[in-house]
Amino acid sequence: MKAVWKILVVDDEEVMCESLAAWLREDGYDVDTASSGRRAVESARAADYAIYFIDLKMPGGMDGIETMMEIRKLHPEAPVIIITAYATVDTAITAMKEGAQEYIVKPCNPEEISLVVARIIKVKNLQLENTILRKRLTGQYDFHDIITKNPRMLAILQLVQDVAGLRSTVLVRGESGTGKELIARAVHYSGDRADKPFVPVSCAALAETLLESELFGYEKGAFTGAATRTRGKFELADGGTIFLDEIGDISPKLQADLLRVLQERRFYRLGGSEEVKVDVRVIAATNKDLVEEVSQGRFRDDLYYRLNVIEIRIPPIRERREDLPLLARHLVQRLSPELNKDIQDISEGAMKVLLEYEWPGNVRELENAIERAIVTCRGQVLSEDDFGFLTRTMQERKAWSVPANMTLQDLERQAVQAALQRTGGNVKEAASSLGIDRSTMYEKIKKYDIQR
Repeated sequence: MKAVWKILVVDDEEVMCESLAAWLREDGYDVDTASSGRRAVESARAADYAIYFIDLKMPGGMDGIETMMEIRKLHPEAPVIIITAYATVDTAITAMKEGAQEYIVKPCNPEEISLVVARIIKVKNLQLENTILRKRLTGQYDFHDIITKNPRMLAILQLVQDVAGLRSTVLVRGESGTGKELIARAVHYSGDRADKPFVPVSCAALAETLLESELFGYEKGAFTGAATRTRGKFELADGGTIFLDEIGDISPKLQADLLRVLQERRFYRLGGSEEVKVDVRVIAATNKDLVEEVSQGRFRDDLYYRLNVIEIRIPPIRERREDLPLLARHLVQRLSPELNKDIQDISEGAMKVLLEYEWPGNVRELENAIERAIVTCRGQVLSEDDFGFLTRTMQERKAWSVPANMTLQDLERQAVQAALQRTGGNVKEAASSLGIDRSTMYEKIKKYDIQR
Protein backbone atom coordinates (compact mmCIF):
# COMPACT_ATOMS: atom_id res chain seq x y z
CA MET A 1 0.00 0.00 0.00
CA LYS A 2 1.68 3.16 -1.17
CA ALA A 3 1.00 5.89 1.40
CA VAL A 4 -0.58 9.10 0.09
CA TRP A 5 0.91 11.68 2.41
CA LYS A 6 -1.19 14.63 3.58
CA ILE A 7 0.28 18.14 3.82
CA LEU A 8 -1.19 21.27 5.45
CA VAL A 9 -0.35 24.72 4.03
CA VAL A 10 -0.98 27.65 6.41
CA ASP A 11 -0.84 31.20 5.00
CA ASP A 12 -3.15 34.21 5.29
CA GLU A 13 -2.30 35.26 1.70
CA GLU A 14 -4.82 33.32 -0.40
CA VAL A 15 -2.80 33.47 -3.64
CA MET A 16 0.37 32.23 -1.96
CA CYS A 17 -1.51 29.54 -0.06
CA GLU A 18 -3.29 28.15 -3.14
CA SER A 19 -0.18 28.36 -5.34
CA LEU A 20 1.89 26.35 -2.89
CA ALA A 21 -0.94 23.84 -2.47
CA ALA A 22 -1.23 23.47 -6.26
CA TRP A 23 2.53 22.78 -6.61
CA LEU A 24 2.36 20.09 -3.96
CA ARG A 25 -0.75 18.47 -5.48
CA GLU A 26 1.09 18.26 -8.82
CA ASP A 27 3.73 16.21 -6.98
CA GLY A 28 1.03 13.74 -5.90
CA TYR A 29 0.37 14.85 -2.33
CA ASP A 30 -3.01 15.31 -0.62
CA VAL A 31 -3.04 18.98 0.46
CA ASP A 32 -5.30 20.95 2.81
CA THR A 33 -5.06 24.69 3.44
CA ALA A 34 -5.70 27.03 6.38
CA SER A 35 -5.83 30.83 6.34
CA SER A 36 -4.87 31.36 10.00
CA GLY A 37 -3.00 29.77 12.87
CA ARG A 38 -6.21 28.93 14.73
CA ARG A 39 -7.71 27.14 11.72
CA ALA A 40 -4.42 25.29 11.27
CA VAL A 41 -4.58 24.00 14.85
CA GLU A 42 -8.20 22.88 14.30
CA SER A 43 -7.11 20.99 11.18
CA ALA A 44 -4.24 19.40 13.10
CA ARG A 45 -6.68 18.17 15.74
CA ALA A 46 -8.77 16.49 13.05
CA ALA A 47 -5.89 14.90 11.10
CA ASP A 48 -2.22 13.99 11.38
CA TYR A 49 -0.35 15.63 8.50
CA ALA A 50 3.00 14.43 7.20
CA ILE A 51 4.30 18.02 6.78
CA TYR A 52 3.11 21.48 7.86
CA PHE A 53 4.03 24.59 5.79
CA ILE A 54 3.42 27.60 8.06
CA ASP A 55 3.79 31.27 7.20
CA LEU A 56 5.80 33.16 9.83
CA LYS A 57 3.80 36.42 9.84
CA MET A 58 0.03 35.99 10.17
CA PRO A 59 -2.65 38.30 11.65
CA GLY A 60 -5.24 37.17 14.17
CA GLY A 61 -3.14 36.89 17.32
CA MET A 62 -1.25 33.69 16.43
CA ASP A 63 1.88 33.92 14.31
CA GLY A 64 3.78 31.07 12.64
CA ILE A 65 5.97 30.22 15.64
CA GLU A 66 2.98 30.08 18.00
CA THR A 67 1.03 27.97 15.48
CA MET A 68 3.94 25.55 15.20
CA MET A 69 4.20 25.22 18.98
CA GLU A 70 0.46 24.47 19.31
CA ILE A 71 0.60 21.87 16.54
CA ARG A 72 3.61 20.25 18.17
CA LYS A 73 1.58 19.79 21.36
CA LEU A 74 -0.79 17.64 19.28
CA HIS A 75 1.87 15.98 17.10
CA PRO A 76 5.31 16.22 18.73
CA GLU A 77 7.16 14.63 15.79
CA ALA A 78 5.43 16.67 13.07
CA PRO A 79 7.87 18.14 10.47
CA VAL A 80 7.24 21.90 10.18
CA ILE A 81 8.56 24.16 7.39
CA ILE A 82 8.43 27.89 8.13
CA ILE A 83 7.94 30.20 5.13
CA THR A 84 8.38 33.99 5.27
CA ALA A 85 9.00 37.08 3.18
CA TYR A 86 10.83 38.72 6.10
CA ALA A 87 13.98 36.67 6.35
CA THR A 88 16.46 37.61 9.06
CA VAL A 89 19.05 35.65 10.96
CA ASP A 90 17.09 36.15 14.19
CA THR A 91 13.80 34.80 12.80
CA ALA A 92 15.58 31.80 11.27
CA ILE A 93 17.32 31.00 14.54
CA THR A 94 14.04 31.36 16.48
CA ALA A 95 12.17 29.10 14.06
CA MET A 96 14.80 26.38 14.12
CA LYS A 97 15.22 26.64 17.89
CA GLU A 98 11.49 26.05 18.39
CA GLY A 99 11.58 22.94 16.23
CA ALA A 100 11.11 23.96 12.59
CA GLN A 101 12.71 21.43 10.25
CA GLU A 102 13.23 23.88 7.37
CA TYR A 103 13.11 27.64 6.76
CA ILE A 104 12.13 28.85 3.26
CA VAL A 105 12.11 32.44 1.99
CA LYS A 106 9.37 33.85 -0.25
CA PRO A 107 8.94 33.89 -3.19
CA CYS A 108 9.10 30.10 -2.99
CA ASN A 109 10.89 28.14 -5.69
CA PRO A 110 8.73 25.11 -6.71
CA GLU A 111 11.81 22.96 -7.34
CA GLU A 112 13.19 23.80 -3.90
CA ILE A 113 9.82 22.96 -2.33
CA SER A 114 9.70 19.60 -4.17
CA LEU A 115 13.22 18.66 -3.04
CA VAL A 116 12.57 19.57 0.60
CA VAL A 117 9.30 17.64 0.69
CA ALA A 118 10.79 14.62 -1.11
CA ARG A 119 13.59 14.45 1.46
CA ILE A 120 11.15 14.49 4.39
CA ILE A 121 8.79 11.97 2.74
CA LYS A 122 11.71 9.62 2.06
CA VAL A 123 12.35 9.49 5.80
CA LYS A 124 8.63 8.99 6.44
CA ASN A 125 8.54 6.05 4.01
CA LEU A 126 11.54 4.43 5.70
CA GLN A 127 9.85 4.83 9.08
CA LEU A 128 6.67 3.23 7.67
CA GLU A 129 8.65 0.29 6.21
CA ASN A 130 10.39 -0.11 9.58
CA THR A 131 7.05 -0.26 11.35
CA ILE A 132 5.72 -2.88 8.91
CA LEU A 133 8.83 -5.04 9.32
CA ARG A 134 8.69 -4.71 13.10
CA LYS A 135 5.05 -5.80 13.15
CA ARG A 136 5.84 -8.68 10.82
CA LEU A 137 8.64 -9.93 13.06
CA THR A 138 6.45 -9.61 16.13
CA GLY A 139 3.71 -11.59 14.46
CA GLN A 140 6.22 -14.23 13.45
CA TYR A 141 7.94 -14.70 16.75
CA ASP A 142 5.57 -13.84 19.59
CA PHE A 143 2.90 -16.39 20.52
CA HIS A 144 0.56 -13.52 21.47
CA ASP A 145 0.34 -12.61 17.76
CA ILE A 146 -0.60 -16.05 16.44
CA ILE A 147 -4.07 -15.41 15.04
CA THR A 148 -6.72 -17.77 16.46
CA LYS A 149 -9.89 -18.11 18.48
CA ASN A 150 -10.08 -21.89 18.07
CA PRO A 151 -10.13 -23.71 21.45
CA ARG A 152 -7.53 -26.31 20.35
CA MET A 153 -5.17 -23.60 19.08
CA LEU A 154 -5.65 -21.55 22.26
CA ALA A 155 -4.71 -24.66 24.28
CA ILE A 156 -1.59 -25.02 22.11
CA LEU A 157 -0.62 -21.41 22.81
CA GLN A 158 -1.02 -22.05 26.54
CA LEU A 159 1.22 -25.11 26.19
CA VAL A 160 3.77 -23.01 24.28
CA GLN A 161 3.83 -20.56 27.16
CA ASP A 162 4.18 -23.37 29.70
CA VAL A 163 7.12 -25.12 28.00
CA ALA A 164 8.94 -22.06 26.62
CA GLY A 165 11.32 -21.83 29.58
CA LEU A 166 12.21 -25.55 29.62
CA ARG A 167 15.02 -27.35 27.77
CA SER A 168 12.81 -30.36 26.98
CA THR A 169 12.63 -31.52 23.38
CA VAL A 170 9.42 -30.61 21.54
CA LEU A 171 7.85 -32.51 18.64
CA VAL A 172 5.48 -30.42 16.52
CA ARG A 173 3.11 -32.46 14.34
CA GLY A 174 0.79 -31.23 11.63
CA GLU A 175 0.03 -31.25 7.95
CA SER A 176 2.13 -29.23 5.52
CA GLY A 177 1.42 -25.52 5.77
CA THR A 178 -0.14 -25.52 9.23
CA GLY A 179 2.59 -23.31 10.71
CA LYS A 180 4.88 -25.76 12.50
CA GLU A 181 7.90 -23.45 12.27
CA LEU A 182 5.80 -20.54 13.56
CA ILE A 183 4.97 -22.57 16.68
CA ALA A 184 8.64 -23.56 17.05
CA ARG A 185 9.69 -19.91 16.88
CA ALA A 186 6.99 -19.03 19.41
CA VAL A 187 8.44 -21.61 21.84
CA HIS A 188 11.96 -20.23 21.36
CA TYR A 189 11.19 -16.52 21.48
CA SER A 190 8.85 -16.84 24.48
CA GLY A 191 11.50 -18.47 26.66
CA ASP A 192 14.81 -17.56 28.26
CA ARG A 193 16.70 -18.52 25.07
CA ALA A 194 15.02 -15.73 23.08
CA ASP A 195 18.26 -13.70 22.80
CA LYS A 196 20.16 -16.76 21.56
CA PRO A 197 20.15 -18.22 18.03
CA PHE A 198 17.14 -19.94 16.48
CA VAL A 199 18.56 -22.15 13.71
CA PRO A 200 16.10 -23.84 11.30
CA VAL A 201 17.15 -26.86 9.22
CA SER A 202 15.04 -28.50 6.49
CA CYS A 203 15.88 -32.19 6.79
CA ALA A 204 14.00 -33.07 3.60
CA ALA A 205 15.87 -30.58 1.43
CA LEU A 206 19.34 -32.18 1.58
CA ALA A 207 20.90 -35.54 0.75
CA GLU A 208 22.21 -37.61 3.68
CA THR A 209 25.89 -36.62 3.30
CA LEU A 210 25.08 -32.94 2.86
CA LEU A 211 22.68 -32.93 5.80
CA GLU A 212 25.30 -34.62 8.02
CA SER A 213 27.88 -31.92 7.29
CA GLU A 214 25.17 -29.26 7.60
CA LEU A 215 24.18 -30.45 11.09
CA PHE A 216 27.58 -31.34 12.58
CA GLY A 217 30.07 -29.35 10.53
CA TYR A 218 33.39 -30.66 9.22
CA GLU A 219 37.14 -30.36 9.59
CA LYS A 220 39.50 -29.08 6.93
CA GLY A 221 40.22 -31.88 4.45
CA ALA A 222 37.30 -34.04 5.59
CA PHE A 223 36.21 -34.36 1.96
CA THR A 224 36.98 -32.82 -1.41
CA GLY A 225 36.31 -29.11 -1.22
CA ALA A 226 36.53 -28.88 2.60
CA ALA A 227 39.08 -26.07 2.59
CA THR A 228 38.50 -24.86 6.15
CA ARG A 229 36.96 -26.04 9.38
CA THR A 230 33.23 -25.26 9.27
CA ARG A 231 30.80 -25.23 12.16
CA GLY A 232 27.50 -27.06 11.73
CA LYS A 233 24.01 -25.99 12.68
CA PHE A 234 24.23 -27.57 16.14
CA GLU A 235 27.29 -25.45 16.98
CA LEU A 236 25.68 -22.34 15.53
CA ALA A 237 22.62 -22.95 17.72
CA ASP A 238 24.67 -23.35 20.92
CA GLY A 239 22.79 -21.74 23.80
CA GLY A 240 19.66 -21.45 21.66
CA THR A 241 17.34 -23.69 19.66
CA ILE A 242 17.74 -25.87 16.58
CA PHE A 243 14.55 -26.54 14.61
CA LEU A 244 14.66 -29.80 12.65
CA ASP A 245 11.87 -29.59 10.09
CA GLU A 246 10.55 -32.79 8.47
CA ILE A 247 12.49 -34.98 10.90
CA GLY A 248 10.67 -38.06 9.58
CA ASP A 249 12.72 -37.91 6.36
CA ILE A 250 16.21 -38.39 7.81
CA SER A 251 18.22 -41.56 7.07
CA PRO A 252 18.84 -44.39 9.58
CA LYS A 253 22.48 -43.28 10.03
CA LEU A 254 21.49 -39.70 10.83
CA GLN A 255 18.81 -41.00 13.18
CA ALA A 256 21.56 -42.78 15.16
CA ASP A 257 23.78 -39.67 15.16
CA LEU A 258 20.92 -37.46 16.28
CA LEU A 259 19.99 -39.86 19.07
CA ARG A 260 23.53 -39.58 20.45
CA VAL A 261 23.40 -35.78 20.35
CA LEU A 262 20.07 -35.78 22.21
CA GLN A 263 21.42 -38.20 24.85
CA GLU A 264 24.89 -36.76 25.38
CA ARG A 265 24.74 -33.19 24.00
CA ARG A 266 28.02 -33.81 22.14
CA PHE A 267 29.16 -34.97 18.70
CA TYR A 268 32.10 -35.10 16.27
CA ARG A 269 32.51 -32.93 13.21
CA LEU A 270 32.98 -34.84 9.96
CA GLY A 271 36.65 -35.83 9.78
CA GLY A 272 37.22 -34.73 13.36
CA SER A 273 38.54 -36.53 16.42
CA GLU A 274 37.62 -33.95 19.03
CA GLU A 275 34.17 -33.98 20.65
CA VAL A 276 32.10 -30.82 20.45
CA LYS A 277 29.81 -30.07 23.40
CA VAL A 278 26.69 -27.98 22.93
CA ASP A 279 23.76 -26.67 24.96
CA VAL A 280 20.97 -26.77 22.41
CA ARG A 281 17.24 -27.14 22.70
CA VAL A 282 15.83 -29.35 19.94
CA ILE A 283 12.42 -28.72 18.40
CA ALA A 284 11.49 -31.18 15.66
CA ALA A 285 8.56 -31.13 13.26
CA THR A 286 6.95 -33.62 10.91
CA ASN A 287 3.87 -34.13 8.78
CA LYS A 288 4.28 -37.91 9.02
CA ASP A 289 2.77 -40.32 11.52
CA LEU A 290 5.98 -41.28 13.33
CA VAL A 291 4.22 -44.06 15.27
CA GLU A 292 3.41 -45.68 11.91
CA GLU A 293 6.95 -45.02 10.70
CA VAL A 294 8.31 -46.78 13.81
CA SER A 295 5.98 -49.77 13.32
CA GLN A 296 7.17 -50.06 9.70
CA GLY A 297 10.81 -49.97 10.78
CA ARG A 298 11.56 -46.70 9.01
CA PHE A 299 12.11 -44.64 12.17
CA ARG A 300 13.94 -45.60 15.35
CA ASP A 301 11.66 -46.05 18.32
CA ASP A 302 14.31 -44.83 20.79
CA LEU A 303 14.77 -41.60 18.77
CA TYR A 304 11.01 -41.13 18.59
CA TYR A 305 10.70 -41.33 22.38
CA ARG A 306 13.60 -38.88 22.78
CA LEU A 307 11.95 -36.41 20.43
CA ASN A 308 8.40 -36.84 21.71
CA VAL A 309 8.97 -35.48 25.23
CA ILE A 310 6.45 -32.67 24.62
CA GLU A 311 4.12 -33.11 21.65
CA ILE A 312 2.21 -30.30 19.98
CA ARG A 313 -0.33 -31.28 17.32
CA ILE A 314 -1.49 -28.42 15.11
CA PRO A 315 -4.98 -28.93 13.62
CA PRO A 316 -5.42 -28.30 9.89
CA ILE A 317 -7.28 -25.18 8.88
CA ARG A 318 -10.39 -27.16 7.80
CA GLU A 319 -10.79 -28.17 11.48
CA ARG A 320 -10.73 -24.58 12.70
CA ARG A 321 -12.76 -22.69 10.13
CA GLU A 322 -13.69 -20.03 12.68
CA ASP A 323 -10.09 -18.79 12.29
CA LEU A 324 -10.39 -18.30 8.51
CA PRO A 325 -11.87 -14.75 8.57
CA LEU A 326 -9.30 -13.68 11.20
CA LEU A 327 -6.39 -15.19 9.27
CA ALA A 328 -7.56 -13.86 5.91
CA ARG A 329 -7.98 -10.28 7.13
CA HIS A 330 -4.66 -10.44 9.00
CA LEU A 331 -2.93 -11.58 5.80
CA VAL A 332 -4.57 -8.75 3.82
CA GLN A 333 -3.24 -6.22 6.33
CA ARG A 334 0.25 -7.72 6.22
CA LEU A 335 0.58 -8.41 2.50
CA SER A 336 -1.05 -5.26 1.07
CA PRO A 337 1.79 -2.90 2.06
CA GLU A 338 4.40 -5.41 0.86
CA LEU A 339 2.68 -5.63 -2.54
CA ASN A 340 2.21 -1.86 -2.74
CA LYS A 341 -1.59 -2.22 -2.88
CA ASP A 342 -4.31 -0.43 -0.90
CA ILE A 343 -6.61 -3.34 -0.03
CA GLN A 344 -8.93 -2.57 2.86
CA ASP A 345 -11.10 -5.68 3.35
CA ILE A 346 -12.61 -8.89 1.97
CA SER A 347 -16.21 -8.92 0.71
CA GLU A 348 -18.88 -11.21 2.12
CA GLY A 349 -19.00 -13.20 -1.12
CA ALA A 350 -15.22 -13.65 -1.17
CA MET A 351 -15.23 -14.79 2.45
CA LYS A 352 -17.89 -17.37 1.58
CA VAL A 353 -15.55 -18.79 -1.08
CA LEU A 354 -12.71 -18.99 1.45
CA LEU A 355 -14.93 -20.75 3.99
CA GLU A 356 -16.17 -23.32 1.46
CA TYR A 357 -12.69 -24.22 0.20
CA GLU A 358 -10.95 -27.23 1.82
CA TRP A 359 -7.40 -25.74 2.05
CA PRO A 360 -5.29 -28.89 1.61
CA GLY A 361 -2.20 -26.65 1.83
CA ASN A 362 -3.49 -25.03 5.03
CA VAL A 363 -2.30 -21.56 6.10
CA ARG A 364 0.52 -21.54 3.55
CA GLU A 365 -2.00 -22.09 0.74
CA LEU A 366 -4.29 -19.43 2.24
CA GLU A 367 -1.42 -16.93 2.25
CA ASN A 368 -0.61 -17.70 -1.39
CA ALA A 369 -4.29 -17.32 -2.35
CA ILE A 370 -4.61 -13.96 -0.56
CA GLU A 371 -1.41 -12.71 -2.22
CA ARG A 372 -2.65 -13.77 -5.68
CA ALA A 373 -6.01 -12.06 -5.11
CA ILE A 374 -4.34 -8.84 -3.91
CA VAL A 375 -2.07 -8.70 -6.96
CA THR A 376 -5.00 -9.00 -9.41
CA CYS A 377 -7.53 -6.92 -7.44
CA ARG A 378 -8.66 -3.68 -9.14
CA GLY A 379 -10.39 -2.09 -6.16
CA GLN A 380 -9.87 -1.75 -2.42
CA VAL A 381 -11.97 -4.77 -1.37
CA LEU A 382 -11.20 -8.36 -2.41
CA SER A 383 -14.27 -9.70 -4.21
CA GLU A 384 -15.57 -13.15 -5.10
CA ASP A 385 -14.15 -12.66 -8.62
CA ASP A 386 -10.66 -12.13 -7.20
CA PHE A 387 -10.85 -15.69 -5.82
CA GLY A 388 -12.24 -17.19 -9.03
CA PHE A 389 -9.24 -19.53 -9.24
CA LEU A 390 -10.37 -21.19 -5.99
CA THR A 391 -13.92 -21.63 -7.32
CA ARG A 392 -12.54 -23.30 -10.46
CA THR A 393 -10.35 -25.59 -8.36
CA MET A 394 -13.34 -26.65 -6.24
CA GLN A 395 -15.38 -27.38 -9.37
CA GLU A 396 -12.56 -29.47 -10.88
CA ARG A 397 -12.13 -31.47 -7.67
CA LYS A 398 -15.87 -32.03 -7.42
CA ALA A 399 -15.98 -33.23 -11.03
CA TRP A 400 -13.23 -35.75 -10.30
CA SER A 401 -14.46 -36.85 -6.88
CA VAL A 402 -15.16 -40.59 -6.54
CA PRO A 403 -18.22 -41.74 -4.55
CA ALA A 404 -17.42 -44.24 -1.80
CA ASN A 405 -19.44 -47.07 -3.41
CA MET A 406 -18.08 -46.63 -6.97
CA THR A 407 -16.16 -49.59 -8.46
CA LEU A 408 -13.18 -49.47 -10.81
CA GLN A 409 -15.44 -50.66 -13.64
CA ASP A 410 -17.85 -47.80 -12.95
CA LEU A 411 -14.95 -45.34 -13.19
CA GLU A 412 -13.78 -46.89 -16.47
CA ARG A 413 -17.30 -46.69 -17.93
CA GLN A 414 -17.55 -43.00 -16.95
CA ALA A 415 -14.13 -42.26 -18.48
CA VAL A 416 -15.09 -43.91 -21.79
CA GLN A 417 -18.44 -42.11 -21.89
CA ALA A 418 -16.86 -38.73 -21.07
CA ALA A 419 -14.20 -39.20 -23.78
CA LEU A 420 -16.84 -40.00 -26.41
CA GLN A 421 -18.93 -36.98 -25.38
CA ARG A 422 -15.90 -34.66 -25.62
CA THR A 423 -15.07 -35.87 -29.14
CA GLY A 424 -18.63 -35.98 -30.45
CA GLY A 425 -18.56 -39.78 -30.74
CA ASN A 426 -15.24 -39.93 -32.64
CA VAL A 427 -13.80 -43.25 -31.43
CA LYS A 428 -10.28 -42.60 -32.72
CA GLU A 429 -9.96 -39.24 -30.94
CA ALA A 430 -11.63 -40.58 -27.77
CA ALA A 431 -9.22 -43.54 -27.67
CA SER A 432 -6.23 -41.22 -28.19
CA SER A 433 -7.35 -38.95 -25.32
CA LEU A 434 -7.53 -42.00 -23.01
CA GLY A 435 -4.15 -43.32 -24.11
CA ILE A 436 -5.49 -46.56 -25.65
CA ASP A 437 -5.74 -47.84 -29.24
CA ARG A 438 -8.94 -47.82 -31.28
CA SER A 439 -9.56 -51.59 -31.04
CA THR A 440 -9.36 -51.44 -27.22
CA MET A 441 -11.78 -48.52 -27.28
CA TYR A 442 -14.30 -50.57 -29.31
CA GLU A 443 -13.93 -53.40 -26.77
CA LYS A 444 -14.77 -51.00 -23.92
CA ILE A 445 -17.78 -49.62 -25.79
CA LYS A 446 -19.08 -53.13 -26.37
CA LYS A 447 -18.27 -54.28 -22.83
CA TYR A 448 -20.22 -51.45 -21.19
CA ASP A 449 -22.93 -51.30 -23.88
CA ILE A 450 -22.29 -47.59 -24.45
CA GLN A 451 -24.47 -45.91 -27.07
CA ARG A 452 -22.63 -43.44 -29.31
